[in-house]
Amino acid sequence: MNKVFIIGLPRTGTTSISVAMLDYGFKVAHTAYTKHAFTLADIVSDSPCFCDYKELDSLFPGSKFVYLERDLSLWVPSMQMLVNKMKAELDLTTGTFNPILKRTFNQTFELATTAIPDDAEHLKACYLHHQSEVLDYFNGRDDLLRIDISESSSLSRLLQFLEVEFDGTPIFPHLNIGRKVACWKEHKHPNKVNANSAGPEHRKFFEYANKRK
Repeated sequence: MNKVFIIGLPRTGTTSISVAMLDYGFKVAHTAYTKHAFTLADIVSDSPCFCDYKELDSLFPGSKFVYLERDLSLWVPSMQMLVNKMKAELDLTTGTFNPILKRTFNQTFELATTAIPDDAEHLKACYLHHQSEVLDYFNGRDDLLRIDISESSSLSRLLQFLEVEFDGTPIFPHLNIGRKVACWKEHKHPNKVNANSAGPEHRKFFEYANKRK
């Protein structure tokens, strides 16, 4: 197995699954914005994975992918909160967030081209479009797992998919609940990988990103 990419959208449990996998010996990056971060990590979640899974599939053949699902009645209001909290910093021109984060959010949720980016119907359409594209891309393959982390069997199914022995932990931790968005930064663990890790090419990202702008 090469890498594991968590390709569920934000607010589907990417932080919870990332934290859970740290204790199973995986080196985990919750977001990765440099080549070196991808080199260091066994598991990468959130941005850019939810947007760039096709490119990552090509760059890392033999990897596994995990698509996180969430009930839309819960996901939409959670995503509305996130968009409103982050939209100023996600602006492609004036926002201060990492360019990879800004690109992936704007491509997936059309923030710069939608009159009301936090509109419930717009976000629902974005979720369903992303889901459809993921399922179409992986149709007929055995390297994608679909789980909803709120289901009691989801952790055991994930560990079986990753060929890791299940230790009986009942469920995933539920993190970033409500308006909280920074649990990953607050969680201390030696297996965490810095999203901006510098390596031989400093903080360079993959070339494909330049073609997607």
